[in-house]
Amino acid sequence: MSVRVGIGQDSHAFDTENPSKKLVLGGILIENSPGLKGNSDADVVLHAITNAISGVTGVNILGERSDYLCLEKGITDSAEYVKDALRFLRKGKILHVSISIEAQKPKLAPHIEPMKNRIAELLGISPNAVGITATSGEGLTAFGLGKGIQVLAVVTAEVED
Repeated sequence: MSVRVGIGQDSHAFDTENPSKKLVLGGILIENSPGLKGNSDADVVLHAITNAISGVTGVNILGERSDYLCLEKGITDSAEYVKDALRFLRKGKILHVSISIEAQKPKLAPHIEPMKNRIAELLGISPNAVGITATSGEGLTAFGLGKGIQVLAVVTAEVED
């Protein structure tokens, strides 16, 4: 077995044209905030994790595979994209994930623990192996100006050689 590290990124703008769209981050519903634009639930946290797992396995999930799941199968829950990515680890396992969220809004501090618990459940790891930080972006980017949310995720995994 060897250890690999994958990095993932995703960002979405707020869907101000669809007031019924709900905000989902890290697999949990965030009340009183506009949702993000996207065909799926647009969970940028789970999308960034999916991309990081793809960095470990070399199999891209977001793109053709997620479009097939979402647009043809009607699967809009981003947790299913994470599960699909995990299949390609085969006998490997996730050891740790570190997540950085840039968003002016909503305030994320009250949602960090529930996100950690849900992500840990999805990845089959302890919540102590999930690190989440959040920054407002200080108004320096579109995310810091409140136009959307950006997430970076780093996954450490043990894989078969």
